[in-house]
Amino acid sequence: MTGTTPNQSMAGKVCMVTGANSGIGKITALELAKQGATVTMVCRSRDRGEAASREITEMIGSASLELMVADLSSQAAIRRLAEEFQSKHDRLDVLVNNAGVFVRRRSMTQDGIETTFAVNHLAYFLLTNLLLDAIKRSASARIVNVSSRAHTSATINFDDLQGEREYGSWSAYCQSKLANIEFTYELARRVESSGVTVNCLHPGVVATGLFRNLPKILHLPLRIFLSTPEKGAETSVYLAASPEVEGVTGKYFANKRAVASSPESQNAENARRLWEVSERLTGLNPT
Repeated sequence: MTGTTPNQSMAGKVCMVTGANSGIGKITALELAKQGATVTMVCRSRDRGEAASREITEMIGSASLELMVADLSSQAAIRRLAEEFQSKHDRLDVLVNNAGVFVRRRSMTQDGIETTFAVNHLAYFLLTNLLLDAIKRSASARIVNVSSRAHTSATINFDDLQGEREYGSWSAYCQSKLANIEFTYELARRVESSGVTVNCLHPGVVATGLFRNLPKILHLPLRIFLSTPEKGAETSVYLAASPEVEGVTGKYFANKRAVASSPESQNAENARRLWEVSERLTGLNPT
């Protein structure tokens, strides 16, 4: 992907990419900047964010990049991020919810929420809703949620949503990726008359830092089968920028193609219930 002839098809567009200091997020930010977009890179670490921003600028010669630092496990930090962004920009053309974690041992955020669910789902939910007015002010805005094929083995366990009775790192991760898809479908239904499109994707099994907490014995076998971050970012960039998906909404993509997500993910009643639970857990008023 990198090294292709630059174009300016995203000139004048304002984009935000979370988890933009490494892996898929950094490549997504790079490719959107290469196409002329102004890109807000959301990173947890200022040092790593600044290093990634410098690297992108060096790679493409010039770029319109902006770094915003936020720990997406903190709802207060997410609210400050949304306020800071809206103090500087009157609209948001593309939001790519990309940041995620894989947590081996159950832990809690400062808000008292299980970490995997908080970062991988509630951060998408809260940040998107806080920025929704700015997104709607764009003529044809796009919301892109990075999910995973891992969702196919999951259900939303409303009786033990945060793994209080039983926690498994893989099952928690899979549930959070299913939540991404159900959130995508429900949001698409709620904004369908606004001109905003909402889609989600499986990026492939990618060599990023996401699974660094897996046992070391699994690292080498996994890497044999992993794709590069460049390959993993292709569908994110496609959904964010390609004219081929203009107006397409409420879909799940893999390899730049709309494909069927699991039957469980298409349960509209569960998606509505998850939305209501997410509102309560984030203190977000219904819209």
